[in-house]
Amino acid sequence: MTMQTVRHPLLSPAPGTQRELVSLHYGPEARSSGGQKAYIQASLHADELPGMLVAHHLRRLLDELDAAGQISGEIVLVPMANPIGLSQFVMHGHQGRFELTTGENFNRHYPDQIANVAQAVESELGLDAAANVAVLRRALKSAVLSSPVETELQSQRRTLLGLSCDADIVLDLHCDAQALMHLYTETPCWPDCEPLARFLRSRVALLAQDSGDNPFDEACSQVWWKWDRHFNAQGLRFPIPQACLSVTVELRGAVDVTHELAAADAQHIVDFLRWRGLIAGDKPALPDPVGDARPLAGSMPIKAPVAGVLTFLKEVGAEVQAGEVLAQVIDPVTAEVTELKSPVEGLFFARDFVRFASAGMRIAKVAGRDALRTGKLLGA
Repeated sequence: MTMQTVRHPLLSPAPGTQRELVSLHYGPEARSSGGQKAYIQASLHADELPGMLVAHHLRRLLDELDAAGQISGEIVLVPMANPIGLSQFVMHGHQGRFELTTGENFNRHYPDQIANVAQAVESELGLDAAANVAVLRRALKSAVLSSPVETELQSQRRTLLGLSCDADIVLDLHCDAQALMHLYTETPCWPDCEPLARFLRSRVALLAQDSGDNPFDEACSQVWWKWDRHFNAQGLRFPIPQACLSVTVELRGAVDVTHELAAADAQHIVDFLRWRGLIAGDKPALPDPVGDARPLAGSMPIKAPVAGVLTFLKEVGAEVQAGEVLAQVIDPVTAEVTELKSPVEGLFFARDFVRFASAGMRIAKVAGRDALRTGKLLGA
């Protein structure tokens, strides 16, 4: 079966202007064939470029597998998920995280169709879990694609969700500033995510259940546990499994854009898809874990209380103790040195690449083992 390229025009923001998303479709359509569907997108934050290079290498691998007739499931690849953000430059600086018109994060505020779908399909649900999944997926996709949009940003969100909301596996490829390979996923997804963490050599997976502001990955995964909770609260014992593994994959840091890393990451994704049964051939051995899972509420941001030149005393990957100095902020006028310490024992897994800190700026993150934070758990 030959790969199909589909172009998705976005709502035009102005006369004479038109952007589009492009999706690449491999293998048999899952909802017709009864197979699995995987959806993979790169650089929803458009200035996070490692994902685009991974997608480039992944496309080459999938083309080869397609030509060999080895793709047995449906695989949808969006090699560049944010044409709006990709075109946003201010004084030669790329602004790919927030839409300049609204100031909204491209990876937040995905629309919620949970209650609408639950009401629409309740009479069709029963005691067959697989049948319930099929009914809910079909209704969710219809609700997403028929939802009205008023702006280009809303049409981009609708297009991305329309492509992904009925998938068994969703991988959203991002990166941090300077970081180890790490993952974000919802707690109910962790049993299915743990093998992915092994294949990707992830040092830490950060788990939460509804972290706030409905980011893309959670918009795909949380429908299932929320439907299960919704119907159980009404005494309706419809079996509804966690039918979507959705993961934000943080491909290290923003400058980790090398063929060596990207080719390896793409191969690891293919190995996982083969392990899950979407690619024919011998099932690869499950690698040994190199990390673990910790609560997102235990990922502690390190903030600079004052402005100044920022210099780090620890590299990412260090295991640190509570109270250990990670960085210093130096006032170039007064020569005052402010030490920034880890609030917890944990893994120093990410830090900023900016070296002048403003007061209140988040400059690093340490993943502890205890859930200490509440409320919205993601940064801006």
